[in-house]
Amino acid sequence: MNRQPHPGSLPNPRTSLKAIMAHFLNAPDCAKFLKALGDPTRLQIVEFLQDGPQTVTAIAEHIGGEIAKASHHLHVLSHAGLVITERDGKFSYYSLAPDILMPGSPRAPSSLEFGCCRLQLGRKTPSR
Repeated sequence: MNRQPHPGSLPNPRTSLKAIMAHFLNAPDCAKFLKALGDPTRLQIVEFLQDGPQTVTAIAEHIGGEIAKASHHLHVLSHAGLVITERDGKFSYYSLAPDILMPGSPRAPSSLEFGCCRLQLGRKTPSR
């Protein structure tokens, strides 16, 4: 009897490393996420958005830059699928994409789940 493997099962041990990695890792998507997060300012923005939706003005103030700088970084994060935009009248609110955000708790920090890896965001420190 020729059995088909279960879709979530491990590949055959004789399978090449490349095939095993392809089974678990969608390299282009993973690289897209990690590349977007490869900038300290964008990491600051992601950290700030843990608390919920923010306007570009609030984000610019948080990163200590101009609105154009914040807008550029938000575009990169949005293009990578990390940030979504919602309009409310004249204002646009930016938030972390709900399909990748794993909310934290008082004992565990929030994380971003990419499938290929997880980025633990760390505990928020109170603003001064």
